[in-house]
Amino acid sequence: MTSALITGATAGIGAAFARRLAADGHDVVLVARDVERLREQATELHDRHGVEAEVLSADLAEDAGIAAVEARLSDTKRPVDLLINNAGFGNKGRFLDVKMADELKMLKVHCEAVLRLTSAATSAMRERRRGGVVNVASVAAFVPRGTYGASKAWVVQFTQGAARDLAGSGVRMMALCPGFVRTEFHERAGMGTDNIPRWMWLDADKVAAEALSDLARGRTLSVPDPRYKALMGVVKLAPRGLLGGVSSRAGRKFGPK
Repeated sequence: MTSALITGATAGIGAAFARRLAADGHDVVLVARDVERLREQATELHDRHGVEAEVLSADLAEDAGIAAVEARLSDTKRPVDLLINNAGFGNKGRFLDVKMADELKMLKVHCEAVLRLTSAATSAMRERRRGGVVNVASVAAFVPRGTYGASKAWVVQFTQGAARDLAGSGVRMMALCPGFVRTEFHERAGMGTDNIPRWMWLDADKVAAEALSDLARGRTLSVPDPRYKALMGVVKLAPRGLLGGVSSRAGRKFGPK
């Protein structure tokens, strides 16, 4: 039986990945900070689907947390076949309104943790000549909008570059770029959602299902839902200055977790 490790597993897209993978018969390693919530989730997945659900409490904004997950991914006796780098958060406020410590914490989680965990996972996967990594980014990667968008743009570029370097190794890599998803993300960040049109919201379970389907097809970039695919086509043609204004009105970020 194959296994998957999911960061940010207790809510939103991470929880959706955990549900889908467990339902498909994969053992799961659930990573987040809230150990009690992790245990409840692990029990539910085990009881419902009969899979092994391991709990790993780790804060990916801290070196110790990243190192703990690196060690689990590098454990040759308990191989991980699929890594979902989903952990992330948003900061409320424009540039210079957000504390530098919070901006650096975001880069730690969105960039350093993704780099280190992807490296640990793919090193082991390449030796076995099989495996996959999904790095959850956002459509914000394609819109000029502050540190969040910049960090997600890095995730996309890093993932697609690494995918090229690993071509032929048996290891697949993909950046997932959802739009607005119904999760706890905005509430945790203290962001309002009243100004977001109803049609822009996506369902987390559908996002996870489409992402796994795209990974199986060998794609290195997944933009779930035809509405966002069309929107990204418009984004490619629109002037950068116009995009900046639109993203500013839409809020601090696109695409929660």
